[in-house]
Amino acid sequence: MGKLALAAKITHVPSMYLSEQEGPHQGCRQAAIDGHREIGRRCRALDVDTIVVFDTHWLVNSGYHVNCAPRFEGVYTSNELPHFIRNMAYAYPGNPALGHLIADAATAAGVRTRAHDATTLTLEYGTLVPMRYMNDDQHFNVLSVSALCTVHDLADSAVLGRAVRRAIEDDYDGTVAIFASGSLSHRFAQNGVSEQYLHKLWDPFLEQVDLRVVELWQRGDWRTFTAMLPMYADKCMGEGHMHDTAMLLGALGGADYDRPVEIVTPYFGSSGTGQINAIFPVAPIAG
Repeated sequence: MGKLALAAKITHVPSMYLSEQEGPHQGCRQAAIDGHREIGRRCRALDVDTIVVFDTHWLVNSGYHVNCAPRFEGVYTSNELPHFIRNMAYAYPGNPALGHLIADAATAAGVRTRAHDATTLTLEYGTLVPMRYMNDDQHFNVLSVSALCTVHDLADSAVLGRAVRRAIEDDYDGTVAIFASGSLSHRFAQNGVSEQYLHKLWDPFLEQVDLRVVELWQRGDWRTFTAMLPMYADKCMGEGHMHDTAMLLGALGGADYDRPVEIVTPYFGSSGTGQINAIFPVAPIAG
């Protein structure tokens, strides 16, 4: 039997990479970078061997997919924000066996999922940015799960999340962490004024709803949050329609989950969007 040792909702804002570079924005995302490094440190302390990332930058138009190549290596430039992330080298080991276990468990649960190991699929920056700060020594195997799901139900994503946990605990011989990699509200700043919003939310409405959500998380009121998630994802333009969050909560028990989160990097605005690093304590779930 395997173990799910750590779960978290994490940021992947490209300004983290910009924060490393010399220039006017150097150091601007140090708190987020430090949060990633702390989460990576905790994964090491828990003997995690593989990190599964629900990546809201991997767009899919049919089914669910797991990128479980045996190795990932290359140089990445973001086609979305090439002036933020360019020529970023990466190299990480994969875990094809766990990828197939996850796909099989999700498909058996009624959500068709395909594992891709013999593939030229690359990683998206929802995975690459956090791995840069958590896994620069290639200590962890990496899996990426598609979470920018364009024609999918949040309920199905929750089923997939539950299947991820089942695959880990019932069939895998190892220790795993799972990350929902995506924002809270996700309305980018309007073109032409984006520089003014590097550290701000686009609109006070979005910020206030995000802050209420964080309060619910800190109270452990998941019954309220899961009930509001579809409307929240819609009205606040949650990244990837918040399928990453549905997957994360599916793995933790959904509305029955009752643990308060631990904030590692406090909520912050970035280019109009709402961001956080928060650990979701893993608790036993029935069934």
